[in-house]
Amino acid sequence: MTGIRKYWIALIFIGLGTVIFAQDHDHQGAQQSVEQTGHPANAETNAHDDTSSGACGHPIVEKEGEFNAGETAVHHIADANAIHVVGDIYLPLPCFLYAPSQGWTITTTSAFHPHHHGNGEIAKDGYVLVHGSIQRVKDPGFPKGEVSVSEPTHDTKTVNGKEKDIYYVVADGKCYELDKKTTFDGGLMGGGVTSFYDYSITRNVFTMLLTCLLLFFVFRSAASAATRTQGHAPKGLQNFVEPFYTFIRDDVARPAIGPKYEKYMPYLLSAFFFILGLNLIGQIPFFPGSANVTGNISVTIVLAMLTFILMLASTKKHFWEHTLWMPGVPAALKILILTPVEILGLFLKPFTLLLRLFANITAGHIVILCFVGLIFIFGKAGTSVGGSIAGAAAAIPLSLFMMTLELLVAFLQAFIFVMLSATYIGMALEEPHGDHH
Repeated sequence: MTGIRKYWIALIFIGLGTVIFAQDHDHQGAQQSVEQTGHPANAETNAHDDTSSGACGHPIVEKEGEFNAGETAVHHIADANAIHVVGDIYLPLPCFLYAPSQGWTITTTSAFHPHHHGNGEIAKDGYVLVHGSIQRVKDPGFPKGEVSVSEPTHDTKTVNGKEKDIYYVVADGKCYELDKKTTFDGGLMGGGVTSFYDYSITRNVFTMLLTCLLLFFVFRSAASAATRTQGHAPKGLQNFVEPFYTFIRDDVARPAIGPKYEKYMPYLLSAFFFILGLNLIGQIPFFPGSANVTGNISVTIVLAMLTFILMLASTKKHFWEHTLWMPGVPAALKILILTPVEILGLFLKPFTLLLRLFANITAGHIVILCFVGLIFIFGKAGTSVGGSIAGAAAAIPLSLFMMTLELLVAFLQAFIFVMLSATYIGMALEEPHGDHH
């Protein structure tokens, strides 16, 4: 332990020393530029920035010397219609797009010619690829078929009292505003009903299908091995899977649900391995991993609603009696305080499930991306070699530590989701114990 502590102390001092050297070197370079030319070193860049924005918004591709850690992190954890492999290579996915004004458009993301940052060079029937996500040109007069478009730009506008990021493309010298896909949230999270619906196989959907396929082969192999080696000690995949099964059965389902636990084992095991598989695949920093599926609130909402529906389907008279009209309590107290609180608590159960899983997985991904972003922040997006070295010295050990912690969180969050689900189901199944007091 003493050796490890000395290593970390030395690493911290090296990193801080390199940062100080890099900042001092950059300051001296800028000062020399002012003395030689009489103008600041970034005067040309500032002048360029002033002229880069126009009626069609600002460029969304970061220029040399610029790096926005927040936008980059959000971009990498967001869902997308294409899977980035390496460089400008993207795995095309099927696209099923529907606009009431023009009907269905069925294609793949390769039709948009994705390149740097997941932006497309081609518009297909008015659809454009921006940051790997499909958007649609609002103007109904936009040409159909394939049309060459410029790099997307963006600008911030106030719409219905809320600030929204609006994207644009230029085609044939004309600027066109883009419309994001419909997200049935009523504008609560910045979405709402727009001009088209996207039913495509996105990166998250692809990862879920891949996870289901891998789990099928794992359990199929384990079941075949259990049949062949019946009466013998388990080996291979069977030996890996069985401890998880016995743990969920003996330490989660049986204590929380009671004698009727076997009826709910298929759901609890499916939820546990599905969440665990998605979390582990999300830890892989390259294809086919890195998808933030359980960090997508839409996915966690569906998982939480499945638990909520199963809980309601398992309720009995005793549960509703103690939720809506508790025996032995004055009516005024029940109507004014206890019953509203119990009803609120009923709906808070799935909310805690979805929010805990979503927040923990998303936070871990963002922290790792922010640590990696230190390389570009200290290095000024590649313009400072010393800063990049300092950023790497700080980012690499911190990222490795966070990835190790994320591996623990992957198992922990799958367990917590199943444990709480079993607890809620057990509460719904609870039988009366003797007379009421």
